Amino acid sequence: MPTKFQKIARRALFVAALGSVPVGNLLAADGVPIHELVVATPQPGSRADATVNAARAFYEFWNSGDTAYLKQAVSDRFTDRTLPAGRPQGPEGPAFASRGFRTAVPDLGVMVEKMIVAGDYVTVHMTFTGHFSGKFGDTAGKGQAIRFIATDLLKVEDGRITDNWHIEDNLTLFQQMELARTGP
Repeated sequence: MPTKFQKIARRALFVAALGSVPVGNLLAADGVPIHELVVATPQPGSRADATVNAARAFYEFWNSGDTAYLKQAVSDRFTDRTLPAGRPQGPEGPAFASRGFRTAVPDLGVMVEKMIVAGDYVTVHMTFTGHFSGKFGDTAGKGQAIRFIATDLLKVEDGRITDNWHIEDNLTLFQQMELARTGP
């Protein structure tokens, strides 16, 4: 029996000549909400499933902090192509970042706003939410609401993420955490 994604991918094949194909609102099986999934380059069902499943597991990791999802998502040769200073390279990098961020925002959650699959690449635009109720460096949170955006470009090979390029709206985050000024 075809998976939900395989059914969607088949529908996308029929209209592929029109360009990118929005395939609707989805909810990942593990709970990461995906508002919109677009298949820009239809590919064989099992390959497309593996690509989307790796991305879903990666964002379920960010949503929950559960490293079992990270291990499911990333390759042993995972490379962060926009590695921030102080973060280890490889599969340990995202785990390190999540632990640090969850110290500051224990109820961190992520909503995938748009996921665009194009061959071996997945572009994901997301919104992070939570409350700054922990500590960030020497600063203790006061329960401030956190809401900021981020965008990732993932490369997926053989059902595992091998590369990640990412950008986060850290200015908004730091303003909400009262670590940066909001005006002149």
